[in-house]
Amino acid sequence: MKKVLISFAAATLLFTGSVYASQTSAQVSEKAVQSAKDTARQQQIGVVEEAVSAVMLTQNVLDKLDKKDIDGAKKDLEKAIGKLEVVLAHKDAPALLPIDSVITATEYLGDLKSIKETLDAVKKLLVVGKVQEARRLLDTLQSEIDIVTVNLPLISYPQALKLAAKYINEGKTKEARDVLEMALGTLVQNEIVIPLPILKAQALIEAASKIAKSDKAQALKHLEAAREELKIAKALGYTSSSDTTYKVLDDAIEKIEKEIEGPNKAEKLFEDLMKKLKEFKEKAVKAVNTKKSEK
Repeated sequence: MKKVLISFAAATLLFTGSVYASQTSAQVSEKAVQSAKDTARQQQIGVVEEAVSAVMLTQNVLDKLDKKDIDGAKKDLEKAIGKLEVVLAHKDAPALLPIDSVITATEYLGDLKSIKETLDAVKKLLVVGKVQEARRLLDTLQSEIDIVTVNLPLISYPQALKLAAKYINEGKTKEARDVLEMALGTLVQNEIVIPLPILKAQALIEAASKIAKSDKAQALKHLEAAREELKIAKALGYTSSSDTTYKVLDDAIEKIEKEIEGPNKAEKLFEDLMKKLKEFKEKAVKAVNTKKSEK
């Protein structure tokens, strides 16, 4: 399993990008993964600095309350409120302000046989109660790009800071601390997963479509590799809400293979398959977890 960690503020990702038709299937797959990582870097969006500052200042306020530095706590709280008022002044201010984001790319390098062997080992470990060992094995069955973004809720957070300021002014430091800790607990963590095998399959089919007439043998290798990637995606449990299924995609690939081996008039078949796979991929790329960030 190959893992790469890329940290930045926030990102919106569209994993498309071209492939070079002259490449081998392995090279096409490698380029597809690299293109996805490059797109993440290129399309990164800066954090909302005011939101980051507000969170840092909130933590400073809690520290100063612990040290009985009431005047310092008041000043930092005023600064935090001021930072967010700057954001609130914008008419297009978003409901969630990104303060941090991490992209983790994990590529599974095994095959279908190794996936089955790992799953069998997990089942055996669970039978004898070795849950943590089983969990560590399951963690290896990933081939995806994970995007985790932490956001500050603009609707509730400023109000919480103002309430805390009121309590401090009234000498109610315990109540102020409770409100601030609650505010930090409302930071929203969003996670999105992009399955790499589906992404690779898309790139391989695109590459095959470009050389179906000029290099029939390599085109067929690309299609076989795409079929294998889709089988791996299915074995790893990546699902899509699309009406298209893995079987539909596999049948479409088989139909193209027969056409290439015969009259070789597969343009329309390729077009239909890429359309199906594009929809399938887009609906497989989805938010899988939204929760409050633990602070």
